[in-house]
Amino acid sequence: MKSSSLTPALPLLATGAVLTLGAATPALAASVTVTIPQVKVAEYHRPYVAGWIEPAAGGDARTVFLWYDVKKRGNEPGTKWLADLRTWWRKGGRGLKLPADGLSGATRAPGTYTIPIPSNLPKGQYVFKIEAARETGGRELVSVPFVVPARGASAAGHTELGAVTIR
Repeated sequence: MKSSSLTPALPLLATGAVLTLGAATPALAASVTVTIPQVKVAEYHRPYVAGWIEPAAGGDARTVFLWYDVKKRGNEPGTKWLADLRTWWRKGGRGLKLPADGLSGATRAPGTYTIPIPSNLPKGQYVFKIEAARETGGRELVSVPFVVPARGASAAGHTELGAVTIR
């Protein structure tokens, strides 16, 4: 399995405004580890994957990372298929100006990836959601409830996503 560390995340930019999750005080220095499993299929396509945080009680989403075909241009640019990440798309993805600095990146090969969680989350209860969709493949959403200050949490997908761990 491959391991990678990505740059710090930036807040979700929706319609030109910065969305925050309340009064920010540094309370968290944690990361989320996401596993993309190797799926045994005849024609494998790397999944588009979005990760975001939302308050457990509901509210604005904050995109932490977005992996899609950033270089695909022409009649069918990579952004065309982002709506297949249905939950993320409805929670704020459609308003995101792409590519978003610090958030957008290329699709990832099967492996394990570690992404920092924004350190300016106020204390409280949150849900880290990760959604994956693959061309001619499946779609999966994994939710991991967690508390700031951080205590470990984990969940696992069944097909498109593997283990998801917050440390």
